[in-house]
Amino acid sequence: MPLNSLPDQLFELLAEPFTAERLFDGLHDTVYFIKNAEGQYVVVNETLVQRCGLKQKSQLIGRTSEQILRAPFGANFTAQDKAVLQSGKALEAQLELHLYASRDVGWCLTNKYPLRGRDGNSVGVVGISRDLGRPNKSSDDYQSVAKAVSFAERHRDKPTSVTDMAEVANLSRFQLDRRMRIAFGLNTGQWLVKQRIDFACEHLETTDMPIVDIAHEAGYADQSAFTRQFRRATGMSPSHYRKAKQDNEL
Repeated sequence: MPLNSLPDQLFELLAEPFTAERLFDGLHDTVYFIKNAEGQYVVVNETLVQRCGLKQKSQLIGRTSEQILRAPFGANFTAQDKAVLQSGKALEAQLELHLYASRDVGWCLTNKYPLRGRDGNSVGVVGISRDLGRPNKSSDDYQSVAKAVSFAERHRDKPTSVTDMAEVANLSRFQLDRRMRIAFGLNTGQWLVKQRIDFACEHLETTDMPIVDIAHEAGYADQSAFTRQFRRATGMSPSHYRKAKQDNEL
């Protein structure tokens, strides 16, 4: 019996094909979902139900992110789904802000993959979004990158590079990336983006500084580059984010 036929034979015997649902129900830091070609939820885990402020999975099934989540988050996630479906290409390790039922905003890493039918066309999307936890500052991996992290935080107004941080830590870029992933759950480049966006969010919320000045203080060479990266992470422009905070919409 060819080994590559074993999955098909097993799937034909299953009463419930979505076997991962129960497994992901127990992961409280991870949202799991499957959507159809219309972007409607077909399978969700309990964590997603709770994040949406709902009580039952049935309240999500058949609805899109845009119908469930407040703007602009829901619309942004629906647009992501459409892009994955239309292109047939995965979205991997996307660093982005998510809104929780408590109205808190937190960082996640999102992965979305197209589900293909027997004809090869995209028929749905499967994905997860995992919360970024706080690093264990007493761990050896954190201590090995602590100097580089401190350097980047002190020089936030300058475009610190991965190479700069590796030199400060006396590590190769590969070694630094590996230890940053263990300590923070992010590679070095992602961590730098997170630091800059966190800084920008704080100043958009608490000051009336012009956006161009915030961009420069956050280490961006120009406002357009800052706006592109801010929109990619948050789903909105810096000015929209500031107004949403002022209007208590976030």
